Amino acid sequence: MITTRFAPSPTGYLHIGGLRTALFSWLWARKNEGEFLLRIEDTDLARNSQEAVDAILKAFDWVGMSYDGEAIFQSKRFDLYKKYIDQLLEEGKAYKCYMSKDELSALREEQMAKGERTRYDGRYRDFTGTPPEGVEPVIRIKAPTEGSIIFSDGVKGEIVIASTEVDDFVIARAGGVPTYNFVVAIDDALMGLTDVIRGDDHLYNTPKQIVVYEALGFKLPNFYHVAMINNEQGKKLSKRDGATDVMEYQTLGYLPEALLNFLIRLGWSHGDQEIFSIDEMIELFDPKNINKSSSNYNLDKLLWLNAHYIKNKPHDELALLLKDYGVDITTHERLDLILNATKERGKTLVELAEQINIILNAPTEYNAKNVKKAFKGEAKEILADFVKELKEAEDSLKTPSDYHAIIEKIVTQKEIGFGKIGMPLRVSLLGSMTGSGLDEIMMIIGVEETLARIDRAIEVI
Repeated sequence: MITTRFAPSPTGYLHIGGLRTALFSWLWARKNEGEFLLRIEDTDLARNSQEAVDAILKAFDWVGMSYDGEAIFQSKRFDLYKKYIDQLLEEGKAYKCYMSKDELSALREEQMAKGERTRYDGRYRDFTGTPPEGVEPVIRIKAPTEGSIIFSDGVKGEIVIASTEVDDFVIARAGGVPTYNFVVAIDDALMGLTDVIRGDDHLYNTPKQIVVYEALGFKLPNFYHVAMINNEQGKKLSKRDGATDVMEYQTLGYLPEALLNFLIRLGWSHGDQEIFSIDEMIELFDPKNINKSSSNYNLDKLLWLNAHYIKNKPHDELALLLKDYGVDITTHERLDLILNATKERGKTLVELAEQINIILNAPTEYNAKNVKKAFKGEAKEILADFVKELKEAEDSLKTPSDYHAIIEKIVTQKEIGFGKIGMPLRVSLLGSMTGSGLDEIMMIIGVEETLARIDRAIEVI
């Protein structure tokens, strides 16, 4: 059975790079009817934040990526890690190192002066003497001293690391707190992971974790190291570029399905297809097809996808979502008309809510530049004639086309261009020169509100 995991550190919020890694892992498990596990790597007790843990769980809930079983917290497994540390000490595969910080600093300075790579020199690897006083030891694992560490990466191919590149690294700090690479290897093995999909910033952690696997006789999982997401200039993605809290995307009005569709295309493809439902993602995804090269974050692509999903979202679902953005049209008698008139103009739920509010709420002020452009010549007389025609046809105004017919009647009678009535009418109704179709707007707000807005504009402007 395929078992994957996502293992965030709760020292900050879940960013989109992490969500993409989680998505790839989740899809691979779901495709194979396996298990997708969540592990919170909270061994850094000084920097952990419950708020960050809550944000991670909330983000998973928002995007609909359910994990199997309970979330596992490393901070609750220290006794387990100690058991394996003790086992390695007893088997002679790990040892206590009494090297002081001053000694380690001096060694590094000496190596740097010689142009050598800084590394621990193994001076306590086979130590049998009397331990120095006043030094609380760290625990180091015995790494291989010859040959190579070789593993097959599902994205990058065969990776060969000379054993001399991996020193006897620390697996437990002074005081007994285990280190990252040690606990990751322990947990991945005990959780039964078959496939580890993670960012390629972890690529050179892998040899150290393999040392732990082999020392404890654990079976290696399949590794897939995914290239990073860059900004549009090809540089490291920053918060300004979009590497922000996943939940910020909800605040900005993005749909979770649009965000997931966007993320799967950052580093993976299926022909030229751009739009993927969740079911299609599960059916088609294979980590072996993840691109080797980095992908670039493209905000225009995300907005295009989000607009697509907004336009295709059932209206009752869209109305419920809009309540979080200050618009409640769930019981509005013209719900469908409102959304049909506005959803082509909103790339995000925030923009869509703004478009709806512009229609439903009468303008309290009028843009001076638009007024100057729209209200010149016979504009007020044209509007007055339009009002007269509306009142006469009030009982027969049942569709947007009925309103449009009256506009055309005025255009024909007065032998004017559409803009001569369209511009002042739009400013009267919305306070601006942009927005949905005039006939749709009038149908939505009704003839009484239409007349009231025109009358006020004629009076005030």
